Amino acid sequence: MTAPAIRDDLRQWQQALRAQFPIVTGHPELAYLDSAATAQKPQAVLDVVQTYLTTSNANAARGTYTWANRTTELVERTRERVARFLGDPQPERSAVHFTSGTTEGLRTIARDWLPGFLRDGDEIVVPDADHQANIAPWREVQRLLAREGTHIRVVPMPYQSGSGDYDHRALAERAGPRTRFVATTHVHHVYGGDMNVQRIRRAVGPDAVICLDAAQSVGHLPVSVAELDVDFVVFSGHKALALPGSGAVWARQERGPAFTPGGWSGTPNTVGIASLAAALDWLDAAGPERVEEWTVALAARLTEGLRHLDAYEILGCPLSLAADSAVQRRQAIVTLRHRAIDSGDLGFILFSHGFMVRSDNHCQGDAGEKTGSVRVSLHVYNTVEEIDRLLSVLASLQ
Repeated sequence: MTAPAIRDDLRQWQQALRAQFPIVTGHPELAYLDSAATAQKPQAVLDVVQTYLTTSNANAARGTYTWANRTTELVERTRERVARFLGDPQPERSAVHFTSGTTEGLRTIARDWLPGFLRDGDEIVVPDADHQANIAPWREVQRLLAREGTHIRVVPMPYQSGSGDYDHRALAERAGPRTRFVATTHVHHVYGGDMNVQRIRRAVGPDAVICLDAAQSVGHLPVSVAELDVDFVVFSGHKALALPGSGAVWARQERGPAFTPGGWSGTPNTVGIASLAAALDWLDAAGPERVEEWTVALAARLTEGLRHLDAYEILGCPLSLAADSAVQRRQAIVTLRHRAIDSGDLGFILFSHGFMVRSDNHCQGDAGEKTGSVRVSLHVYNTVEEIDRLLSVLASLQ
């Protein structure tokens, strides 16, 4: 077995970035492989948090003194920062709303925007094999509207057999003139595949609203709303190197009514917003394209090694396992099962060797996997040596 090569310049770039994560460099005996759950934070983000809390901490839009004004400006600057990071071609038309993360963001769209957009007999597409956070809110809308006498039809997103990818041709056949809203995912949180959301627009037509769960893409690869042609992008800050409890909804404000969260706007998570701005600055400086190149290379190295170990089943597209595959679209996530060892037990075994992975059903919807699995999820601070050491341990369990 020949491991796929990684360029020397990319290795040197990664070494410089890894050194900026104190929790990683402070525990060299451990390999953190759970970044799909939450990412570690670079020193630059930690410094911004410390500086904000010790120099400008105040509430936003509620005072006229210096600290309050600085915080209000910080919030507004970060809205612009999010739009710029997402490649928004018309930021003067769009809106950015801060949330505690992807789950709250999707629920806010479902609760405060979608009911006013739908009419009796309309259809919505729901991805029942994706994350529960991108399934439950839309089902709740259906029940809520039904109690009020408005009946909408839920169309299950079709998937390709065996790969976990969306079946865009089948979706085009299922979509019709009453298909008004499509919930979709950018990178699948179990299968690790780029879900080719550009094809969703072609499948459902120019008028349907598309809501993108970008929890596993923002902070991991370039995300361009201009190229994707979606109407909502929702992501979590903590998966994009910012603090927990931070996240955002970007709304295009083009199809349907303007997105305005309901209820009274309380105190924002100002320190989380400060961390998010710092994280986006750090990612821009690092280069999202290079972050993706590095993590995809590690995932390819891992899948190339795993496919030679008969004891393991790798979830997702089987054609993307070989490092030289022409269909390699696996991002920073590789999910596997041992054919004889329970996934929970395998997680404990791997931790005993210094590997921190996730082992359960990963909050997947009812149309997804029924059996638990071990998910290895990578970020820029992970190394080739960690992957090779993981493969060595997995091989010893054959």
